[in-house]
Amino acid sequence: MDNYKQQIIEFFNSRTAYDQEKGSQHPLEAIFLLESIPLHQGQKILDIATGTGLVAIPTALKVGSEGYVIGVDMSPGMLRQAREKVAAVGLKNIEFIEEDAEYIHFNDGSFDVIFCCSSIVYFIDIPTSLQKWHRFLKPEGFVAFTCPTETAYMASVYTTICANFFGVELPHILATLGTPEKCHKLLTQAGLRDIEIKIEKSGRYSNFSNTKLSNKLLNLIFKGHPLLAEISQGQLDQLQVEYKSELEKLVTDQGVWEETTTFFVRARK
Repeated sequence: MDNYKQQIIEFFNSRTAYDQEKGSQHPLEAIFLLESIPLHQGQKILDIATGTGLVAIPTALKVGSEGYVIGVDMSPGMLRQAREKVAAVGLKNIEFIEEDAEYIHFNDGSFDVIFCCSSIVYFIDIPTSLQKWHRFLKPEGFVAFTCPTETAYMASVYTTICANFFGVELPHILATLGTPEKCHKLLTQAGLRDIEIKIEKSGRYSNFSNTKLSNKLLNLIFKGHPLLAEISQGQLDQLQVEYKSELEKLVTDQGVWEETTTFFVRARK
């Protein structure tokens, strides 16, 4: 497994209170995502990057004993929490698979709905994944996922400091799906139709004064770009200076405004 994917696993394994993290939007995103799709008894559902089961578990309750839910995730720490929650409520129509969702395979036409909450941006090859999801769906089946805008989570700050330092703009993790137009184009290319993209605007004032750049953080943000492979501590220190300088341009009396706007995307086969 490459270094980028291993760091994703370590990042999510460390989040032992994922469902209760202060300021986390994930539980609310899961609720909104579920509400966007008409679920019925007896359906078969695939939850990609299921995490702690925020989507998969309530979905299993909705499809009932004649339905079935498969949750896929490559973080054993996340799946441990999910399995503990399933055991607590005694669900029998749900299964969790520890696997990299980009490489998992199912028969064509296996699922009525494919969900992916908050995680598609981490995929290395998003277009190919969407094409696979199209194959996995039954005719008329739905794909539904969430993703942030390309300007969310201080993306422009990280892009700017790395462009200044390396002399080239690195592709940010949010860039591929970061506008409604980009989402629509990729879904259409994957063969999906009836595309709906709802924009939930949100943001918060934050204090980034104690944020320290690290190899791991930059590796996640830029998906393991080769220019980051051999970055030294001295170079990190220089980037930290650039980072602080960019943030100072954004400071207000309330702190630094951090956009967290999210797209809720739905499409049909």
